[in-house]
Amino acid sequence: MRTENDTWDIKTSVGSTALFVAAARALEARKPEPVVVDPYAEAFCRAAGGDWAGVVDGGTPEHPLKTEFGNYFVDFQAVRTRYFDTYFEAAAAAGVRQIVILAAGLDSRAYRLPWPDGTVIYELDQPQVLAFKREALAARGDAPTAERREVAVDLRNDWPQALRNSGFDPSTPSAWIAEGLLIYLPATAQRQLFAGIDSLAAPGSHLALEESVPLDADTFEAKREEELAGGTDRTFFTLVYNEQHAPAHEWFGNRGWWAVATPLPYQLRSLGRRVPEPDSESGLMTGNISLVSAIKD
Repeated sequence: MRTENDTWDIKTSVGSTALFVAAARALEARKPEPVVVDPYAEAFCRAAGGDWAGVVDGGTPEHPLKTEFGNYFVDFQAVRTRYFDTYFEAAAAAGVRQIVILAAGLDSRAYRLPWPDGTVIYELDQPQVLAFKREALAARGDAPTAERREVAVDLRNDWPQALRNSGFDPSTPSAWIAEGLLIYLPATAQRQLFAGIDSLAAPGSHLALEESVPLDADTFEAKREEELAGGTDRTFFTLVYNEQHAPAHEWFGNRGWWAVATPLPYQLRSLGRRVPEPDSESGLMTGNISLVSAIKD
């Protein structure tokens, strides 16, 4: 269960969700026609060891990613990754050279995307999560394709000041990403996050994020109780907040951003991936998701 000031490393609580995402990306990369290839995803799983290494090796048949739900989860992560990769390519082509990755987790874009000269990437996350990624990539001997700066901070605290202290310049355009983040923040923290981005983003800045419409309260509570009782092999509902501060495209649209929301099912269909039935467990967890991109006038 979440608490107000909880912390985590890469294998516990919210941190472990980054390994689920990395494993999904690793499995996607092994498909005959992958939507996206993240060459570092498998390396993160091997560095974590245990079942995480086993799942990319084809073992651990009881792992949640080996279920039908897991198949949909891999598709979801693939199309989500592709969406945000394309977003960053467009921002870079528009001349943006400051990149801010909120709750960076095991995001490897600082290493695998072809950033233009002069790009600085700020990765914000819990210190133990950043340390794991740094050590895993250092063991491979790989270097980032842009200047990478770690900002060890809890996003429920004063992250804007920590970002400025790391050299971020609010007077020049920036590109922001909040991938798989908002559901792990209560509505008050979401509001603070939106306000922080808006206050630091100069005109010409870009933003992309993933958001979810809250589930019916009774449905959410039933799913949470099922996990607490050990009735599932996954942990999700006990980690997230079933809250939404405001639809992002509306909130930012009302503050001088040009914003567009793309429903996840549309993104799945556009890339040739299956859309789960709305009343299935997979549909319950993905059918209410939208991917949002915005540019500040």
